[in-house]
Amino acid sequence: MRFDGKVALVTGGGRGIGAATCELFARDGALVAVCDLDEAPAREVAGPLGEKGLAVACDVSRRDQVEAAIQKTLDAFGRLDVLVCCAGITRDNLVHKMTDEDWDGVIDTHLKGTFLCAQSAQRVMVPQRYGKMVFLSSTSADGNRGQTNYSTAKAGLQGMARTLAVELGPFGINVNAVAPGFIETRMTEATARRMGVAWEDFKKAAAERTPLRRIGQPVDIANVIAFLSSDESSFVSGQTIYVKGGP
Repeated sequence: MRFDGKVALVTGGGRGIGAATCELFARDGALVAVCDLDEAPAREVAGPLGEKGLAVACDVSRRDQVEAAIQKTLDAFGRLDVLVCCAGITRDNLVHKMTDEDWDGVIDTHLKGTFLCAQSAQRVMVPQRYGKMVFLSSTSADGNRGQTNYSTAKAGLQGMARTLAVELGPFGINVNAVAPGFIETRMTEATARRMGVAWEDFKKAAAERTPLRRIGQPVDIANVIAFLSSDESSFVSGQTIYVKGGP
């Protein structure tokens, strides 16, 4: 039970990688605040966790809601040890078609949202001189057609993780990022629909491009997030770990 006595807050916890992370944390002993934009999916994940789960509705792009989510976690569980930022959206388009709304929505959710969560969480973690933060980047950080907004946000999260690792390290806080490759989620399925490709064909093509010859599952990413959130990684900070089935 590597998270026995620990409290974790996971944004985007109602679906996909976030949900898998919440379930893994609880299974390993943590109390988990499952945060999502809508409370319904958060409740779907938190409910089966019983007393270990707390559903919290939160728009991470709004400071007041982020601070309220942190406070609700503290009121319910008394502390905060782990912050995992999985909340994200896609608004893909080629640069000449991308609207201000496409840009602002993605940047505000990924970059501003993660910044607000980290800023609020560090106010709790610094006095206790302990904390783990994990940000969800992506292989799209290296550039991907039709994703100027998303690629920029995901690259920015890697820089944010490195910078906060420097600033918060003296207070016993580790900050890292995880960059998934192709993972079977609602988000990647939506990408297939946008491209007009059958979902099964889309997954097959992705598996053929991957050295391990399979696509990733949310639990594959959750396992790496859990490692970076545990004391097993106490000397790992400021890193981005690519989890994509190959180099």
